[in-house]
Amino acid sequence: MSSLALYRRYRPETFAEVIGQQHVTDPLQQALRNNRVNHAYLFSGPRGCGKTTSARILARCLNCEQGPTPTPCGECQSCQDLARNGPGSIDVIEIDAASHGGVDDARDLREKAFFGPARSRYKIYIIDEAHMVTSAGFNALLKVVEEPPEHLKFIFATTEPEKVIGTIRSRTHHYPFRLVPPGTLREYLAEVCQKEAIPVEDGVLPLVVRAGGGSVRDSMSVMDQLLAGAAEDGVTYAMATALLGYTDGSLLDSVVEAFATGDGAAAFEVVDRVIEGGNDPRRFVADLLERLRDLVILAAVPDAAEKGLIDAPADVIERMQAQAGTFGAAELSRAADLVNEGLTEMRGANSPRLQLELICARVLLPAAYGDERSVMARLDRIERGVNFSSQGPAGMPAMGYAPGPEGHGAAAAGPAAAPVSPGGGPAAARAAVRASGA
Repeated sequence: MSSLALYRRYRPETFAEVIGQQHVTDPLQQALRNNRVNHAYLFSGPRGCGKTTSARILARCLNCEQGPTPTPCGECQSCQDLARNGPGSIDVIEIDAASHGGVDDARDLREKAFFGPARSRYKIYIIDEAHMVTSAGFNALLKVVEEPPEHLKFIFATTEPEKVIGTIRSRTHHYPFRLVPPGTLREYLAEVCQKEAIPVEDGVLPLVVRAGGGSVRDSMSVMDQLLAGAAEDGVTYAMATALLGYTDGSLLDSVVEAFATGDGAAAFEVVDRVIEGGNDPRRFVADLLERLRDLVILAAVPDAAEKGLIDAPADVIERMQAQAGTFGAAELSRAADLVNEGLTEMRGANSPRLQLELICARVLLPAAYGDERSVMARLDRIERGVNFSSQGPAGMPAMGYAPGPEGHGAAAAGPAAAPVSPGGGPAAARAAVRASGA
């Protein structure tokens, strides 16, 4: 097995192999067919989405003996030199502007640019990280970029196009690259795993796609790490969650079911398992927020999986559909809001476990708050019968039920009753207890 990194081993060699960038590759191919290629291009976009790779493919298309062509032949000397594992071409010069972005480097490039290509049709400069070129360096390049000789082409690649001075941008054709959609990236990773002949469990690829954040190179690096550590049974879900630091799905299922049933003991037991297992509390809260987001979508769109709104294996989708059915709409929305607020509060917290326990307590006790979303959550619980399955003596609610402000009217009706705080919450509950004792 080759030790070459996965993203280098499967680097695209034609525009047809570039995934998720059809809005860029299709116009470039049409320009090559029409022989209307510009003298300078600016490729911008997030890291790892194919900017430099597309620049190399464009250089390959321009210098192919059959070209300029949208599909390089792959057989001529130029195509072989610029192939995936080729030695490179003397007429295609790649410059890293992070270390060669000064005015002296620009002057040196300008002096060499007027010499014709050694054995190709064009001399092509690919300037990577172009935003690192200084203003003086860009100004030194301005004249040659504006009026280059016939044999000269420029391709600028950058993650921050706004830092490229306007006089250079105005002389280029700007193509913005985008992050690759999760579905497209997942299918591509599945093809790579199939070519590598290593089995991968269901649920692993969505984790890799999430870790990659839409970047093909980042996702391939993560996949490479998992494949390198795969045993005889391949890449397992448990291995992927442990290595990538994501929360195991069973913990998320347990805490969501605890929220749905109002089971505080189960919720805090999950918190203890998270801490004792060495998991990062902040990562657990982020994963919990992701799960609640999926439940909110499933509650609103039951066929969200078929429409591609949720990326998860079929068995996980089935479990989440059952979980979404146990929540009311307001209750689920309130839980997601509280977890989102808690995730923000956890930044720089001295005791992440305490913050996590407070988040669980807030979600479990809607009656402790008098705001509108808590009232709606209590109504959802009343409609579902949570904590009302059994009645205590004299028609009192079951144990574990914390009444809201509206629940104290009957107890406070007597002449000796203490006034109930209009804000509700614990103060109102204590006032009602004192009134009933009197």
